[in-house]
Amino acid sequence: MERPEPIPVSRSGPATGLPARVARETDLETVTTIITAAFAADPVWGPAFPEDAGSALRRDLWRPYLAAALRFPWTWLTAGGEATSVWVPPGEPDMTPEQEEAFASVVVDRLGPRAPAVMDLFDRFDAAHPRDEPHYYLTLLGTHPDHRGGGFGMRLLADNLARIDAEKMPAYLESTNPANDARYGRVGFERIGAFEGYLPGTVITTMWRPARR
Repeated sequence: MERPEPIPVSRSGPATGLPARVARETDLETVTTIITAAFAADPVWGPAFPEDAGSALRRDLWRPYLAAALRFPWTWLTAGGEATSVWVPPGEPDMTPEQEEAFASVVVDRLGPRAPAVMDLFDRFDAAHPRDEPHYYLTLLGTHPDHRGGGFGMRLLADNLARIDAEKMPAYLESTNPANDARYGRVGFERIGAFEGYLPGTVITTMWRPARR
């Protein structure tokens, strides 16, 4: 699949005019900061990457996963670093086997006795993932708490989806916060299933957006 060239910060997205660009490897710490802060209170990832251990630990856990995603030109940043979206393109795994091994080592090292439950959570994500049709996979979408309420995340998502629509491809995501399900529904995602989160009683909703022909 042809990969798009990185887009300058001054370039506006096709759907909303929001200035955004493809994140580079040098943006890893910026992307990590946004995701760490955005998911600190998430119903699933908050308990899985525990707040009581401090933000430094959570950053250590997110960083290798995000570094793996940056091997593709499908992690996006808004111009001011308010929001980021992390996609895996069609036909590609989240991580290479080597990256998976390195990530698991970080989880075990940093979480100790909590590590097996967190790795089991990742296995449930993998088991729920549809395999029948190539698609873009939105692994993470986050807005830094300092910029919540400005619409940065959903505008960035709208721009991403416009690019995906231009390729006539479907998209898939897992919503770890029920408060976001309706927002995803408004941009065309439909619920296709669910599975349990890190804590008993928490729900992760799987959602699919058909290709726009």
